Parts: sequence; C-alpha cells; structure tokens
Amino acid sequence: MKYYIIAGEASGDLHGSNLIKQLHLLDMNANIHCWGGNLMQEAGATLIKHYKELAFMGFAEVVKNLPTIFKNIKFCKQDILSFQPDVLVLIDYPGFNLRIADWAKQQGFKVVYYISPQVWAWKSGRVKKMKQCIDKMLCILPFEKEYYQKKWNWEVEYVGHPLIETIENFKFNYKSPNINSEKFIALLPGSRKQEIVKKLPIMLEVAKYFPDEKFVVAKAPGQEDFFYEQFLPVNHNVSFVRNSTYNLLMQSKAALVTSGTATLETALFKVPEVVCYKGSNISYQIAKRVIEIKYIALVNLIMDKPVVKELIQHDLTVENLIQELKELLFNKEKINQLQQDYETLHQKLSTNESASAKAAKIIVDFITP
Repeated sequence: MKYYIIAGEASGDLHGSNLIKQLHLLDMNANIHCWGGNLMQEAGATLIKHYKELAFMGFAEVVKNLPTIFKNIKFCKQDILSFQPDVLVLIDYPGFNLRIADWAKQQGFKVVYYISPQVWAWKSGRVKKMKQCIDKMLCILPFEKEYYQKKWNWEVEYVGHPLIETIENFKFNYKSPNINSEKFIALLPGSRKQEIVKKLPIMLEVAKYFPDEKFVVAKAPGQEDFFYEQFLPVNHNVSFVRNSTYNLLMQSKAALVTSGTATLETALFKVPEVVCYKGSNISYQIAKRVIEIKYIALVNLIMDKPVVKELIQHDLTVENLIQELKELLFNKEKINQLQQDYETLHQKLSTNESASAKAAKIIVDFITP
C-alpha cells in the first residue's frame, strides 16, 4: 500500500517515525512518502520536504510568510496527485494539514488524522468541517474522545500518547554516564527561531543568579549551530548540547521549558519544570482573545489543574523565573507533590498497546480491502 504522511514540526517527526516503523511491520510492501524530518526518513520513508522549511510560529509570523505557505500547499497537492496514495495520514500541524485534508477528500483520497488539532483550545468551529473531510480521527489525549463525542457527536479513536512508548524505550536503553553524575538544570527554549530568540536570553540571564548550578541548553534539531552563536558568550556555568535532550532530562533536577510538547516530555521524565511562553505582542494579543482554555501547558490541561507553573508573556521575567526555579530546587513539599502528580499523569496517558502500534493497525485495517 502507498502512504503519504505529513508532519510539520519536530514532535510530528518523532511520532511519525514511530508510526512508520509500525506500518512497515504490518505492511511489508508499504511505500511511504512524507513531509517531516530526519527521523521519519531514517524509519524508512521517502522525505519530500523537511519540517524546518515549514515551521512558522504565531499569527504575525504566519501572515508574513503567507506566500511561502501557499507555495508549499500548491506543491504538496501536486505531489500527492503524482504519488496517488492509498491513504493520506496527517500528523497535527493543523494550519497546513486541515487545508490539505479538505482538498484531498474532494479528490477522493482517504484521510486519517493522527494527533488531533487542538480545537478544544481555539477555533472549535473547525470541527464541523473536519467531520466532513476526515475519515478517521486518532486522538492522543484522554479528554479528546469525550470532547468530540459529547460536543460534536463524532466518534473518534483514543490510541494513547505516543510519548509514553518513546520515553519508556529511551529509559530502557539508557546508560548513565556515571552513577554519581552531576545533575543539571535543563533549558529547553523551543524548536523554532522566533520562540528561541524570545525566550533563551531570559533563561540565560537566570543562570547568572545560580553560579553553583550547571545549566545546559538543548539545541533544536531543526536549527544549525551558527544560529546559537548570537547567544554567546554565555556564563561559565552554561553549556549547549545537540540531539541529547532526553539524555539531558535524565540528568536534570529542574528545567525551564518552552510551552509545547517539551513540557509533557519533561513531566514524563519526572523533572520539576517551569513552563515559559513569550510571543510577539501582536500574536499574544490575538491569542488572548481566541484561546478557550485555562492552561497552556499540556501537563496542566490533562490533569485539569495547575500542576506546573506557567509564566506567560509579561510574567516571563528574569525575576519571576528565579523565584520559581528556587521553589523547584529547594521546596521539598512542592517537589514531592509534583512527583505524585507526574505519576498520575503517566497513568492517564498509558494504554495496553503503544499509540503508534494502535494507530498503525487502525490505518492498515481501514485501507485493506
């Protein structure tokens, strides 16, 4: 069978790679073309376009890059028509993927959406159109199944969260560099240039106030080393790593993390964290008016309570970060409560079968005559 998979970000590349591995196990003749990254390519797919050419963050940035976005959409449609897949599998990345889903359905292609767009957060009116153009919706957050069923009368499938299998596999194969190795404070400033430029300088400033701690910045896989040169020189207690985020989290006692998938990854590694968000003022003002949820951190959304501290826009200051980091390092009661909540979070996201295996089985069954 022929599969065309589209992921537009680093997290989609990760989940897409695990899905591709499972598809190959179920379908020995699988021919897979993808938009994604190195991980999806290494898993056995033909890479058509890399996600680093697609990632635009925030309302203002999207408007500025509209010509490029429309050019990519046009090329994508042409490539799908040329390949003629048996199924189109879309992974998150709704601004792009929902346009493709609508078009693909009109062309007669079967459409599966793996990792639901966060319509429960904003633009919930999109669901009406989604029901018309998506044949199978595969959700990874436990509250999404009930949301679609109760609010929209749409039967979707909950497959569990793919990060559970990814992190458990990593931990199983992890070899500690030293049983008494030093613990770090992880700085995860994001994967896109716009968010890194906004947040990393604030994080680096915080490091100056903890001279006895070692801070380590995780470089984004989609960004070149020279991009980070603008943030140098840095303090003697700051270093950078590449392609080692999970190793870093295994050795971290606290973390400052940009909102997004990394907040959930950090929690599943049971690392106390502060969630950071700062966008352009225009993007923030628009977001404030359209977002329909209480929290921005996935951890808090899933648990439906403020498990981890969120510092958003004007609250993301050096002074506030210093105060919150002190809490994570020295407040034993807070640390113990966090660990209990993290354990509950893990249980909520776990299922009997891995998310990618479950998703692959649904997809293959769906297109098998």
